[in-house]
Amino acid sequence: MDRAALADFLRRRRAALRPADVGLPPGARRRAPGLRREEVAALAAMSTDYYTRLEQRRGPQPSPNLLAGLARALRLTTDERDYLFRVAGHSPPEAVAAATHVAPALLRVLDRLTDTPALILSNLGETLVQNRMSAALLGDRSGYTGLARSEIYRWFTEPGDRWRYPAADHDRQSRAQVANLRAAYGSMGPRSRAGELVRALRAASAEFAELWDRHEVAQRFADHKTLIHPELGPIELDCQVLFTEDQSQALLVLTAPPRSEGAEKLRLLAVLGHERFPA
Repeated sequence: MDRAALADFLRRRRAALRPADVGLPPGARRRAPGLRREEVAALAAMSTDYYTRLEQRRGPQPSPNLLAGLARALRLTTDERDYLFRVAGHSPPEAVAAATHVAPALLRVLDRLTDTPALILSNLGETLVQNRMSAALLGDRSGYTGLARSEIYRWFTEPGDRWRYPAADHDRQSRAQVANLRAAYGSMGPRSRAGELVRALRAASAEFAELWDRHEVAQRFADHKTLIHPELGPIELDCQVLFTEDQSQALLVLTAPPRSEGAEKLRLLAVLGHERFPA
């Protein structure tokens, strides 16, 4: 671990960012350019004291998970993220793994979406980051671990996870989930995390196994969705998707036409927040 290089890199990257770059309001007048340490720490889900010690060349070696949080908070490119891992004494994440380092270009778009649900997914259906409106509509997805981080895995192994879609849409959603995974499997290979997910699902779900054997391949996201909120009921929304160049990540944005019932429910959702969302 090169403490001096790590500290200097963190300070310089923090100084290069502005609050608007990460979706924060300008706030009170700042004595120095760049983000405050507490802002970076909050974005990276770590304590301000721990982050401060890293910038001061003190403290223990950060874990890969903490480094991934810092890379996301500081909006690092893939090359910058790999450098961060190396100076912190870790090997960079393997290229064959599912993309979990959020593409900065997608983050910049997400940061500006505050009044409508939006989230960034990996090609394995893992929610990498979501905004407040997405958490209010879909629930906070940050607590899942292991294979359950994948929406595809939860869809076939946790039947209760399907309630947010109308029953009439379940078959179509099942096919879309499998077709998405087939596309990821084709690009990542059988020995990748996509392959691990396929093997686990074939063993756990007869429905998945039957659909997998159809060999349908597509990155499917319906352009019109009906999602069910526990208090607001069905909400009809349009879905727009923006992919990274390598198709490994997708930004999903859910909107409703002006003056529609869906738009009114989104307005109410912004007021409700996700405090009453069931666990």
